[in-house]
Amino acid sequence: MSTGSEVCDVRPHPRPGQIREMFASIVPRYDAVNSLMTLGLDRRWRRLTVEMAQPQGAVALDIATGTGELGCELVRQGARMTVGADFCVEMLRAAKAKAERTGVGDHLTLIGADAMRLPFADSSFDCVVNGFMLRNVERLCDTLAELWRVLRKGGRLVSLDLTPPRGPLRGFFGLYIGRFVPLLGMLVARNYGAYRYLFDSLSIHPDADQIAGMMRKAGFAEVGYKLVGFGTVAIHRAVK
Repeated sequence: MSTGSEVCDVRPHPRPGQIREMFASIVPRYDAVNSLMTLGLDRRWRRLTVEMAQPQGAVALDIATGTGELGCELVRQGARMTVGADFCVEMLRAAKAKAERTGVGDHLTLIGADAMRLPFADSSFDCVVNGFMLRNVERLCDTLAELWRVLRKGGRLVSLDLTPPRGPLRGFFGLYIGRFVPLLGMLVARNYGAYRYLFDSLSIHPDADQIAGMMRKAGFAEVGYKLVGFGTVAIHRAVK
């Protein structure tokens, strides 16, 4: 695992309502596009994310749960109680259907919540996970501070997200995310703009070292990350 320097981050973003509407518009084909875009590797990354959170017997939170992939995986890996939270109602409906379809519906509680203003008491969870959320919050430092707040002492935060790759792959990755992925989104999800936003959000997203530094600034210890997907995806892990 690698480490990085401390920075903070406030970024220009669409309004939360615009982001919510964008995600609501791609719910029906969201999982399909993710699988195609990552060549089917996204499920492996999610399993690894949950493993790094050590959910066995834990009270767990999946923030920005989307269609519930990480939330369902937390249940499968033995979390005692799992909460999936998202600010998009349409995503929560898809997560509920998936949980029921896969047999974990009785063990996954779904609620509407904003990552920057979580409706939970201090020290509520043993572990918190999120997948592809960090690029979508306006104030990343405030969000990390909020995740720190709801974790118990010794609790684990694990965050899965894209990261700008290093070396010669950087140019190809920019072309892939900027040109091919929006085209894929148009063909499969009938929504070019939502997947062009993926490129736009990544272009202003801190790299893996900077994210690690921000986690330290928020109060986390034992901060590090693992690169997967040929260096295009980072899984950060930190402890309160």
